[in-house]
Amino acid sequence: MTFLSILACAACVCAGADSTCCASTAQSLICNLADAAEHGRFYFGHHDDTAYGRDWQYVEGASDVKALTGRYPGMMSWDLGMIELASDKNLDGVPFSFMATEISRQQARGGVSTISWHPRNPATGGDSWDTSASPLELMAENPALRDTLELWIDRAADFIGSIRNDAGERVPVIFRPWHENSGSWFWWGAPYSTPPQYIDLWKLTRERFDAKGIDNVVWAYAPDKDLTREQYFSTYPGDEYVDILGCDIYHFDGENGLADFERRLNDQLPYIAAEASRRGKVAALTETGLESVTMPRWYTEVMLPVMKRYKLAYVCVWRNAQKQQLPDHYYVPFKGHPAEADFVEFASDPAVIMVR
Repeated sequence: MTFLSILACAACVCAGADSTCCASTAQSLICNLADAAEHGRFYFGHHDDTAYGRDWQYVEGASDVKALTGRYPGMMSWDLGMIELASDKNLDGVPFSFMATEISRQQARGGVSTISWHPRNPATGGDSWDTSASPLELMAENPALRDTLELWIDRAADFIGSIRNDAGERVPVIFRPWHENSGSWFWWGAPYSTPPQYIDLWKLTRERFDAKGIDNVVWAYAPDKDLTREQYFSTYPGDEYVDILGCDIYHFDGENGLADFERRLNDQLPYIAAEASRRGKVAALTETGLESVTMPRWYTEVMLPVMKRYKLAYVCVWRNAQKQQLPDHYYVPFKGHPAEADFVEFASDPAVIMVR
């Protein structure tokens, strides 16, 4: 998706017309996102929503969000970690076949899907959080690492390209690779690569996808928090490589951390939204949440005003892990939770896109 084609897509959205500019799968998704933001609406997203919840897993039709609201989230989020090793399940045990089916079902509901990727460290064999060696720094002197990365990227591309609907057409998805690169917790993070090395990794990813003709991807760039405009764009791959300008900013420490969370959002989202508009891109809050939802009015009094203020196309919160495994690791309330009523009110707001 090029800069000019996105501008054309935005034009056809504003005209409210059925146009060939929105004909491709990726372009049609960009049109839907741009249209939502233009009209002051946004997709609400939840990670692994239909795979498992607080006290269930792989139950047909189940969703912690739907159990409260009667509707599914307008966006569902998934992760490709372990696809690089040709595993049949991702790093959280979600079968890739299940994921593909759910992405197709979400499209049929009128919703959208986004995909992140936590690949292993190709230099060590450790996970994404293994920063003991930097593949991006070692790649210049070790061509085998580049070969490994190319193979891994090809496997990710093959999976995404294989996702089809009942008509046999590719389903458009948002792909958010190499996310939170401004942080220090992933092997592709800022301390372990230079900006040119990170940009080269992104371009390599696009080149491998494009060479395979994968045309159902909308590309999301999503660094982390506490960045100036200059820092944010220091690792930006370029307008021809990116469709969505986003950021991943979490809320930590409940009421005590509210001021920091709001400051981070208000420092970063204004220039992201402005640059997205100037460049013909879509702006989004690509990953966020308050673990355990410890503030009973968090969704309506914290998140909703932010989304409306900046006209973002979507917001995605993280998963609801099973309580016997991680009792405090959830980002959507459930029946009996103090924030239950607030979340129902949030999901009922006309600005929030949910699906049935």
